[in-house]
Amino acid sequence: MRVQQLLKKLEKHHKKKIDLSLDRTFNLLNKLGNPQNKLKNVITVVGTNAKASMCYSLKSILNQAGYKCNLYTSPHLQSLSERFVFNDTEIAEEDLINLLNDIERFLGAENASVFEILTCGFLKYAESFKNNINIIEAGLFHQFDSTNVFKENLFSMIGYIGLDHTQWIQNKTIDGIIHEKTTKLLNSNIFVNKQETTEIANKIKKALDNNLSKKYFFKEDFNISRNENNFIHYQDDLGEILLPEPSILGEHQLGNISTSIAATRKIFQIKDEYIKLGVKNIKLKGRLEELKEGKLKKVIGKNKIFCDGGHNLGASRSLASWIKQQNQEVHVVVGMMKDKAHKEFINHLANFAKSITLIDIPNQEGSISKEEFKKKLGDLGDKILLSNDIKDVLIELSKRKNSICLITGSLYLVGEIYNLN
Repeated sequence: MRVQQLLKKLEKHHKKKIDLSLDRTFNLLNKLGNPQNKLKNVITVVGTNAKASMCYSLKSILNQAGYKCNLYTSPHLQSLSERFVFNDTEIAEEDLINLLNDIERFLGAENASVFEILTCGFLKYAESFKNNINIIEAGLFHQFDSTNVFKENLFSMIGYIGLDHTQWIQNKTIDGIIHEKTTKLLNSNIFVNKQETTEIANKIKKALDNNLSKKYFFKEDFNISRNENNFIHYQDDLGEILLPEPSILGEHQLGNISTSIAATRKIFQIKDEYIKLGVKNIKLKGRLEELKEGKLKKVIGKNKIFCDGGHNLGASRSLASWIKQQNQEVHVVVGMMKDKAHKEFINHLANFAKSITLIDIPNQEGSISKEEFKKKLGDLGDKILLSNDIKDVLIELSKRKNSICLITGSLYLVGEIYNLN
């Protein structure tokens, strides 16, 4: 409650929630003594999808090899402190409140968005652990994002790039998205994840032509596959590794994990044994995560509940592929924010899901109501159910045998589900 009250106070420092420019960030960082210039071992992570997966798989491998990490990600699911990891531990709520109050005092009467304040707060606090590996996930795009404040870094990682958040840029094509995410990447090393199409991969490669970094591309410089015996096979010019089953679900995660493996081998020379342990021990909330206990699990009984915060077209394609691979019927529950591609998201799931139920996201002003959502689906609307309460959906599903409930469409929805559970 105290954190929420503090965030409301911080919101008064800028009338816009999102305002893509760096002037306010650099102004505040200057007041704080430019902590960004004091941090070592910075890793920049950009992309539309896969950023969190790459961050956490990278961190897991580095931890197994004995490295300490600071990690900045967004958004959070349940607690703001999830975004602030120092020395491999989430910041305590009381310390976070004190930190943000201090940052606000330095800011004074000047403007800064909440995300800019949070980013500057992370960078200032990270000074106490400046020799750690600093893994920094970009927020919206990268070019004018408040995480783009470093003069040098160890390397950058580029996740899956697709169409999302186009309302914030002038060029609303995939080329425009790629430009925003790549044009200001530092000259160091760049690792590029698997992309949806060869065309997009080639566009990224072309966009990086003038970047002087050493570049590593999925399929060309490193690769991963699952062979006939279900072994996971990673390879690059340093050799091959047979990997254990990852602790995170979904075949799409293999590409994300392989990009992190490539980086740890090339930059840190991590041994195979630590890579294998890292892959087995990745901890990532809200991405095809099964709820194995709790209040909601009790409601659905012997059937399974999975949560995934996917909210764009790339995520829905990955989820559709996962649903198709299950040997059980999958019932999907969806709640989304207003600014998403609602019909296209549902289209990918509709052919494989046994049912799709729309619900409202509690406590989110920017979410779309289930009634408005259904109207936007057109012909699909006849196949869609509505529910006022997730528990009602689970009670109905508990009457079925050998079924899966997948709750998706928004990380905000997943956060609310965790709170209910």
